[in-house]
Amino acid sequence: MTRLIATTFFVFSLVTSTIHAQSPATLKPRLAVPGKIVLQNNFSQERPLNKDVWQSRQGTRWSIEEGVLRGRESSAEFQAKRKHHFGYEPRLSIPVTPAEFVVKFSFRFTGGDETAIVPFIEFGHHVCRVRFNKNGVSLLSDGETMKLAEARGFVWESGKWYHALAEMKNSEFLIQVAGGPTLYGQRESFARKPTSGGNGFGIAGPKHGVVEIDNLTISTVKATTQPNWESHKSTLPEFRAIQIKQPKVKKPKNEANN
Repeated sequence: MTRLIATTFFVFSLVTSTIHAQSPATLKPRLAVPGKIVLQNNFSQERPLNKDVWQSRQGTRWSIEEGVLRGRESSAEFQAKRKHHFGYEPRLSIPVTPAEFVVKFSFRFTGGDETAIVPFIEFGHHVCRVRFNKNGVSLLSDGETMKLAEARGFVWESGKWYHALAEMKNSEFLIQVAGGPTLYGQRESFARKPTSGGNGFGIAGPKHGVVEIDNLTISTVKATTQPNWESHKSTLPEFRAIQIKQPKVKKPKNEANN
C-alpha cells in the first residue's frame, strides 16, 4: 500500500510539475553576446528524436512526453548484458552545441538516488561539469579533478524545475540558475575538445531517477563579450581553484565513457 501511494505521488508530481516547466526564465547573458540559434525546442510536439542531435548515452531511454524531453535509465535487459556503464542514470549529450555558446534551458531531476557522480550538467564530456549534491553545487573541470567554484547553500530538490543559462566564451564559463547561484570559472582546458564520450551540452539524472529538459535554446556567440562583463565579473564570489583528486590514467576508448 505504501509503495502504491509513493508511486501515485511520483506520477502526480511528473504531471503537475510539467506545467511549471513552461514558466520562462528571466535570465540574460552576462558574458557572451548570442549569435545564431542552432537549436531551439519547447518539446510541444511528440515526435521521434533525431539521433544526430539528441544522443542518448549508455543505453538510456529518451522521449518527448507531456511537453518535455524525458530521460529514464536503460532497460533491465540492457543492464543485464553489461559489465560496466550500465545506464543506471539517464544520460544525454547534444553534439550540435558550438564550442562557444549560450545555452538557455529548464531542467528537473526526479526520484532516484544521488551518487558521487550524478546528477550533473556538463559541456563537453568531462570538460566542464556542474555537479549537484547534498552539499550544494560545484563547477568542475579537467575530468572533475579541479573545483573552480561552488555554492554550498544551494541543494537541488527532487521534482523541482530549475531555469538556467550557461555561457562559454574562449576559456571562460558562466552559469546562472534562476533563484539560485551563479558559478564562474576560467580554464584553458575549456577551449579544448573532449577526447572521449559525448560532445556539447550534456546532462545526467539521479541513479534510477528521471531527468527532464524543457524550453531549450542553444546559440552561437559573437566575437565581442557583453560590454559590462568585466565589471559584472568583479562582483562574482571569489573562489581559488583547487585540485580535488588526481587525474585518471588514460583508458582505452571503449572504456572512457563515464
